[in-house]
Amino acid sequence: MKAFYDTILLSPHLDDAALSCGGQISMQTAAGQSVLVVSIMAGDPPAANVSAYAQQLHDRWQFEIGAARRRREEDRQACHILGADYLHWEYPDCIYRHDPLTGRTYYNSDEDIFGPVHLAEKELQNTLVEKLAKLPEHGRIMSPLAVGNHVDHQLTRRAAESYFERRLIYFEEYPYVADAGAVEKVIAAGEDTWHSQTISISTGAMEKKIEAIAAYASQISTFFLDRADLEQQVKRYAQIVGGERIWWLE
Repeated sequence: MKAFYDTILLSPHLDDAALSCGGQISMQTAAGQSVLVVSIMAGDPPAANVSAYAQQLHDRWQFEIGAARRRREEDRQACHILGADYLHWEYPDCIYRHDPLTGRTYYNSDEDIFGPVHLAEKELQNTLVEKLAKLPEHGRIMSPLAVGNHVDHQLTRRAAESYFERRLIYFEEYPYVADAGAVEKVIAAGEDTWHSQTISISTGAMEKKIEAIAAYASQISTFFLDRADLEQQVKRYAQIVGGERIWWLE
């Protein structure tokens, strides 16, 4: 890693940066700025057998073994396309995290992973705060807004706010943000005053974004029918919003 980055982006998972900010990352690096994508939940699952829910996801991703390792390889390729540096933290995805005494996983359904953060995860949040303190110097730090309420996005945002407080720039997460009212549900919570900026994405940067998202081949079936559908949906939403949108608190 470099000693200083113009932007450090905290990505809960290995594809969130490309999906949500791929266009602006590409434009920043093309302009000579340095960007570091920190994937928080990029670690290997425990050695024991994964849960039935996690196995269902592995089957959909068409990964029989080494799912996390292969997803990290996809991320390296995507970051190379965008011109960004990458950093993979060792914490496993929520579908793998479990009670160390009982072995029972905390999140065992779609409802679980888009619901409240498990009470036992407070220690993980504190650990993330300590880890954030060791990041390189930077011009700005970007955190997920937690649109869609995924537990890993919630944890990332909470840890970032705990350490960086109101110095954060927030990005809204695609494709969750495409759901009607999803952003409004997040920014309406509490009494804070939110401000936003829409970043217009050049044609070249949009092509880089699509190419980077497609590099996560295992994840295409999660959100899209195929590569053509990926391109169509990403471009359509960018046209609706006017590019990519970021937020900050007054």
